Amino acid sequence: MKLETLLQSIKVKRVLNDKDLNIFGISYHSQKVTKGHLFVCVRGYKTDGHNYLAQAVEKGAVAAVVEEFQEGIDIPQYLVEDSRISLAQLGAAFYNHPSKKLQMIGITATNGKTTTSYMTNAILENEGFKTGLIGTVSIKINETTIPSELTTPESLDLQYYLNEMVEKDVTHVSMEVSSQALEMHRVEQVDYDIVTLNNVSREHIDSHGSFEKYFEIKSSLIRNASENSFAVLNLDCPYSASLVDKTKAQVITFGVKSKEGHIHCKNLDLTTGRGKFTVEILKAFKVKDTEYIPGEFDIELAVPGLHSVYNAMVAITVSLLSGVSVSTIQKTLKTFGGVERRFEFIFEDDMKIIDDHFANTGNINVTLETLKFMEYKKLHLVYAIRGERGPTVNRENAETIASWAPKLGFNKIIATKSISHVAAKDKVTDEEQQVFEEVMGEAKINVNLYDELPDAIAEALSKAEAGDLILLAGCQGMDHGAEVALHQLGEIKVDYSKEKLFLPLRNRVSSQTEMV
Repeated sequence: MKLETLLQSIKVKRVLNDKDLNIFGISYHSQKVTKGHLFVCVRGYKTDGHNYLAQAVEKGAVAAVVEEFQEGIDIPQYLVEDSRISLAQLGAAFYNHPSKKLQMIGITATNGKTTTSYMTNAILENEGFKTGLIGTVSIKINETTIPSELTTPESLDLQYYLNEMVEKDVTHVSMEVSSQALEMHRVEQVDYDIVTLNNVSREHIDSHGSFEKYFEIKSSLIRNASENSFAVLNLDCPYSASLVDKTKAQVITFGVKSKEGHIHCKNLDLTTGRGKFTVEILKAFKVKDTEYIPGEFDIELAVPGLHSVYNAMVAITVSLLSGVSVSTIQKTLKTFGGVERRFEFIFEDDMKIIDDHFANTGNINVTLETLKFMEYKKLHLVYAIRGERGPTVNRENAETIASWAPKLGFNKIIATKSISHVAAKDKVTDEEQQVFEEVMGEAKINVNLYDELPDAIAEALSKAEAGDLILLAGCQGMDHGAEVALHQLGEIKVDYSKEKLFLPLRNRVSSQTEMV
């Protein structure tokens, strides 16, 4: 592409050594530069692309976009206000705005983005669409899958992947959108057809400075949506509900508790842990030539948890907006197996063992609320304290757990620091341990604290009886919990089918993580 044509996509303030050039690619990482590239100097949290411009020139960069001119560099330099925004604009222009040729579905939430995107993708796929998926676990381009480095790729990489999807005749893309991606302008040039915000709770406070700033960034996906798009909002979440009149998009609302929206989840049955409910369309809405009138249809989920019901409500609404048949939605959700460590049943026989990514107050609340609906004798909670997240997050998490103790009838917690099962960046600090024990002490909850994960799980297994429920709860510290629990269970239940016992581990990613 002609450099002059490419530069029309950004606002250039000043120019140094202007030339008429052909550009054969764009890079923001000096190691990825090849001959004929335009290099964009991006300032990151840890590194500054301006420091690597000389290396980029050596590798073949013929022009650069900068936030300040660099001395001793002979190639043309184009000064801009914000190189991150420019990178997004240049990427979209270079790949000829691929998102405009795709049905783009942007999914954000504090909890459930991954499951919701997978659920949505499965429904769209079963309807016969060629699909793309972008998120925490992987990037899927029709039948090709690539491991993810970020929840939402850097803007240039994102435009590349979207262009690949166009080339492979993909029609619908389900995409996780993180708060970091929104703040760092990675999705600046994505033209969304549907955006969703399911829930917001306290998370990433240190990254964004405050919860208020976090919500402001998170909600920008909805607030900045175009009048040609749909916004799917959850009326049960006050933060999501507050955006109903803050967007140009056509708003479609749903609720499990609220009956004020377009769609309502009624007759919810969670006695087995897996939701059965009726989707009730209360208010008519129109999508192109299709009009949805008041009516209802039944849903049975294969994945457990109250949070799965909310995730399903988003996926169902998005699917209806995408023209998917009700029968496809029903069949898909009845067989969709879910995403690992999201209220995952890893053992169901004389007792139940559930593995859950207990990340933050919102996640904890919805997980423990699900247990309130379930039938079991006694709860054995094994909790991995969250390491290197600071005392504030750990205090809030501990207070949330403690608030559920009287409702769920437990006064004891088995806790662990998982010392040998976490990387250095996830080690529990003395202050984090102290805050957790302090909160539990105030709530008169007894804590059996173990340094090591296997010891904590062994206690739960030794105490659990027929009809009981063991909840393996925690983030990085519990990533290996299912693997540890099933191996210990295998030693106890020597006659149990090993093939059946270890089935939940067959496609595990979390337990494959190497310690560094």
